[in-house]
Amino acid sequence: MPLQAHMQYVSVDDHLLEPPDLWTSRLPARFRERGPNLVECTEPLADDFGKVFPAGSEAWSFDGLLITQTAGMGIAGIAPEDRRRGPLHYASVRPGCYSIKDRIADMDLDGVQAQLCFPTFARFAGTRFVRTADRALALACVQAYNDFVLDEWCAYAPDRQIPMVLMPLGDVAACVAELERTAAKGARAVSFPENTVPLGLPSIFDHSWDPFWAAVQDMQLVVCTHIGSSGDTPKPTPDSPQSVTSFLMPTSSWTTLVTFLMSHVFHEFPGVKLALSEGGLGWIPAALERADYVWQQHRHDRTDLHHTVRPSDLYRSNVFGCLLDDTVGIEMRHRIGVDHILFESDYPHADSKWPRSRAYAEKILADVPDDEAHRMIERNARALFRFPRTS
Repeated sequence: MPLQAHMQYVSVDDHLLEPPDLWTSRLPARFRERGPNLVECTEPLADDFGKVFPAGSEAWSFDGLLITQTAGMGIAGIAPEDRRRGPLHYASVRPGCYSIKDRIADMDLDGVQAQLCFPTFARFAGTRFVRTADRALALACVQAYNDFVLDEWCAYAPDRQIPMVLMPLGDVAACVAELERTAAKGARAVSFPENTVPLGLPSIFDHSWDPFWAAVQDMQLVVCTHIGSSGDTPKPTPDSPQSVTSFLMPTSSWTTLVTFLMSHVFHEFPGVKLALSEGGLGWIPAALERADYVWQQHRHDRTDLHHTVRPSDLYRSNVFGCLLDDTVGIEMRHRIGVDHILFESDYPHADSKWPRSRAYAEKILADVPDDEAHRMIERNARALFRFPRTS
């Protein structure tokens, strides 16, 4: 049956294009020249994936580098048959990509009541700044982004935007300080790489992150790990075309899930909650079945397995899967756990159904009982992110 009118769509995975003046208007004067500035390229320039864009393309100038963005980062409203892979120009995308006033209007068209947004130039977990040798510059860039999100983007419509912040990932102590600062300003979530090692950071198994997990737990923030945030996308062979990577992207969430379930994090910091952003759902029962089988067979002869707590128990207490386009996941919802399923709309990326997100949700939830549908599309997210309705 159709979604009842009182059921609001809460999306836990959308994206924003940083406004061109985000850093130039917020960075301390000593960092503004090296900080991110949107410029027009005078020569051809390659993007992060090796695609060469012509002179005249827009790019971010940052610490001596020119960094382009593909049009796919702001593709909402363009029919699939009309999409081309080229450079992104702010004048050619919907203003809702970077303007919060226009974003709210686009959410209304889409039937989405509230959403959580990942950045674009900064990369989904702020990893653009990890490789910056100047940690003071990196911290200033992260803080400027967080202040924009908390003081402008989310403050414009506090009941429509769930505040999520970035971390200065190269320094755990700085992460803890930034968690404390932003939580005091209303942050509800923190974006974190789905795999830290490709970024040259300690792994999840490394206890050097423990002060971070302790702070996350104390501040009651949700850890959101978006596929591809480490930059290490699945590619089985060097000559694999891009579509192979697209097919395999959810497998990076499988890797993230296994890493957390087999680490000490949930055992020592049970208040840490993990959302597998854009990871899909259908694979989760198979992953948990395999994890529990390994646990059952080897928990008595391996020191890296907890003797009494099954991996699936940790999943059901600490992990949440995210649904974009996954009818198999809906069919398997009881094995996954209805209370651990969240919806997302992915505006303004190519996977988004905009402006039909709510209509599509109605289609895939047509045979789901009202109570379960309401939990998955709204109530689970509001409880997890401590984001209640205001009216």
